[in-house]
Amino acid sequence: MRRRGVVAAAGVAAVTLPVAGYRYATRRWRRRLLAAPRTQPGEDELAPAIDAMGGEVVRLRSRDGLRLSARWLPAAEPKGRKTKAAWQPDPHEAIVLLHGWSGSVAPDIVEYAPFLRATAGVLALDFRGHGESDDAPTTWGMNEIEDVAGALAWLGERGVQRVALFGTSMGGITAIASVGVLGDGTLAAADMDIDAPAGVVPAPRPLIVGVVADSVPPELAVGVGSRIPGPLGRVVADRLFSAAARELGSDPRETEPIRVVDLVEPVPLLLIHGEADRTVPLGEGQRLADAAGPSAEHWTVPGADHSASHATMPQEYETRVTDTLRSAFQRAREGDL
Repeated sequence: MRRRGVVAAAGVAAVTLPVAGYRYATRRWRRRLLAAPRTQPGEDELAPAIDAMGGEVVRLRSRDGLRLSARWLPAAEPKGRKTKAAWQPDPHEAIVLLHGWSGSVAPDIVEYAPFLRATAGVLALDFRGHGESDDAPTTWGMNEIEDVAGALAWLGERGVQRVALFGTSMGGITAIASVGVLGDGTLAAADMDIDAPAGVVPAPRPLIVGVVADSVPPELAVGVGSRIPGPLGRVVADRLFSAAARELGSDPRETEPIRVVDLVEPVPLLLIHGEADRTVPLGEGQRLADAAGPSAEHWTVPGADHSASHATMPQEYETRVTDTLRSAFQRAREGDL
């Protein structure tokens, strides 16, 4: 009885004493949830490598009017590497590169753009609230869809007709949600912007012909909860998103991957997941793949942690992604949509 009483008293203390600390921590986590760091340490050191790639810094607007920063890199062979000679990039095609939570797109430009631009030109986008884009809350894909819509409009104005989306982590979440919400562009009436000014005829929007999404959780609370200490991380994360929804006036979970991934069909979708991912465990990635349509492929990378599949198996990663994107572009070129 005495031992049981001590345990019970300890339990009460564990609940009551840390309440103030818990409330402080949850407020801090909620602020961090909606206010990702604009840059990460060391990003300034990447500038010379990015400048060596050429291209140009561009400014464009999201569909809801925010000014976004991006870098346009025309198609080009990677220096020192040869890709399949049979492929000819088409100036009417592009890949939109979408980064993860926190920091600018600079690290992704250095890591992914060299091999992506062997297939098509690359538009690397700083999401709202990241890099040099306008300030705005980070909404884990919900409002970032508007950024993708702005990127599609910018590309359409320059004659691009076919686009693939490539995103890691939050970028992959946004890529999937963008097809689900914006449509792939094949149904003009369904995909039109109902808020566009009357009398304004926008340039034709490019078709979204393929999606590559790396390290994507089925639910937002999965990825966030794994970073919260304690056994109830996912429960706490879900409550944080509930609080964020009240602050934002809309719920980011409404466009989380498990709810919209089936809407990507029939657009080809390559889901990539590291077998050693500690942020989004492999079983969660498999659950998302199971919810996707028949046009989806799920590739698991042995030994890879979160967003580290390319670093773990660079040659196979580049081959898989390149083959997927080129097949999607070729299919679209032939009108087989």
